[in-house]
Amino acid sequence: MSKKSEFRPNDYVVYPAHGVGQILSIEKQSVAGLDLELFVISFAKDKMTLRVPTNKAQDVGMRSLSSPDVVSKAMATLKGKARVKRAMWSRRAQEYEAKINSGDLIAIAEVVRDLHRNDEQREQSYSERQLYEAALDRLTRELAAVNDDMDEDGALKAVDDILMSRAAA
Repeated sequence: MSKKSEFRPNDYVVYPAHGVGQILSIEKQSVAGLDLELFVISFAKDKMTLRVPTNKAQDVGMRSLSSPDVVSKAMATLKGKARVKRAMWSRRAQEYEAKINSGDLIAIAEVVRDLHRNDEQREQSYSERQLYEAALDRLTRELAAVNDDMDEDGALKAVDDILMSRAAA
């Protein structure tokens, strides 16, 4: 039928449009006369369960948690200087949204870096704040899932410390 999947129950995975979830089980279901094998993924923070056909997981960009190497690169990205293009906000917002939904941890870190504001900087608009918080949430959830000794609050503090040290530099 299909090649054996790399994902197993209890594994944490990243689903691009929703962030970090945990595979509860792999179940078989009959849909419109077709027998499908589905990953049942729980996103506890969003109180949501998603069923993804096992043969479509790769196509939708579902992936394992980032390696420590990728996490280090993402954290290093946060230390960089914000790169804000001079394009219209609507175009930038679309780019940020695409980066967040790509599921790519480094791209998500770029959004956090570019939209972060310290106290002396101008106020963020509502939509900037929404994108910033969505990116920050994705970043901290994956960081916490990758580091066994860190919860989401610890991950948020680690990201915040980097962003604040950058502002002080």
